[in-house]
Amino acid sequence: MKQHKEKVYYERGTTELRDRSIRAQKLVKAFNDCDPEDGQKKERLIRELFGSISEGISIEHNFHCDLGYNIHVGRNFYAGYNCTILDMAEVRIGDDCMIGPNVGIYTAGHNIAPMNRNKSGHGISIVIGNNVWIGGHCAILQGVSIGDNSIVAAGSIVTKDVPPNTIVAGNPAKVLKHISDE
Repeated sequence: MKQHKEKVYYERGTTELRDRSIRAQKLVKAFNDCDPEDGQKKERLIRELFGSISEGISIEHNFHCDLGYNIHVGRNFYAGYNCTILDMAEVRIGDDCMIGPNVGIYTAGHNIAPMNRNKSGHGISIVIGNNVWIGGHCAILQGVSIGDNSIVAAGSIVTKDVPPNTIVAGNPAKVLKHISDE
C-alpha cells in the first residue's frame, strides 16, 4: 500500500482553524449527546462531520476529532468507546474495519525545536486498509499505512507502516506473524 506522505502545515490560533475546530466540536458534542437508540441522528451527524462515509457505520460514545472533514471511512466501519482521531491531515480507513476502545489515530505533530513549538504544527496522513482490526488502547501515529487484512494487537504503538496480512504488536509495533487464508 503506497501512501503520499506530504506534510500539511497549520498555524494554531488562526481564525480559520478556530472556526473549523468549533464546527467539529459542535458536531462531536451533538453526536456524543445523542440518545444511544437514535441511530438515524447519529449517522446524520457523522455524515455531516466526516469527509465521506459508506454504509454500515457504527461509532460508540465519546468520539473525538480535530476537524472531521479529513476523515474518510468505508463500509461496515466500527469504532469502540473513546476513539480519538486527530485529523489535521487525511485519515482514510477502508471497508470492514474494526477499532477497539480507547484507540488514538494521530496525524498531528509539532516542531521538535522548542521555539514556536506551540504556535504551529503539521499533519501527515494515515491510511488504514480493508479488513483491519485495531485492538483496544492502540496509538496509530502520523504517516503510517496499515495494510489490508492486518491486526494491530491491543496496546500497540504503530510508528511504521504495517504490511498487509500481518499481526503486529508492541511499542513500537513489530510484525509477530503473517496471516494466511487457512
